[in-house]
Amino acid sequence: MLSIKPKYVEEIKKGNKKYEFRKSLCSEDNLSKLNKIFIYSSAPVKKIVARFVVQEILRDHPRKLWDKCKENSGIEEMAFFNYFQNKMSGLAIKISELKFFSIPLNPNDYIPNFSPPQSFCYIDDIEQTKKITDFSKRKD
Repeated sequence: MLSIKPKYVEEIKKGNKKYEFRKSLCSEDNLSKLNKIFIYSSAPVKKIVARFVVQEILRDHPRKLWDKCKENSGIEEMAFFNYFQNKMSGLAIKISELKFFSIPLNPNDYIPNFSPPQSFCYIDDIEQTKKITDFSKRKD
């Protein structure tokens, strides 16, 4: 699950933001296993609002990521480089098969002791993931 600011969630929803950028995400071993991500819209929304399939993950210097992704970044250039300030490497996660939920989900209903992720968190309990996915399918 990725925590994303509401203004960028809106850019994803509008189709302007087709990449989600991160300074880091998880270990290399787990990075290659990522295939589906839930979007948690941070405060003031505080809900799981969508899911998507990871089409690809680019790892490169921020300047090269910007050059490759700027047309579909959904973020201003200055904000992008402020985010990656002093970083030699970053990630661009390409969003595909995006599905917004008609009713955003309260994570506390599905994840015991939920604490909003600072950047990302694993939903490693298969049963929790299944419940979120099943509920989102019923409501869409």
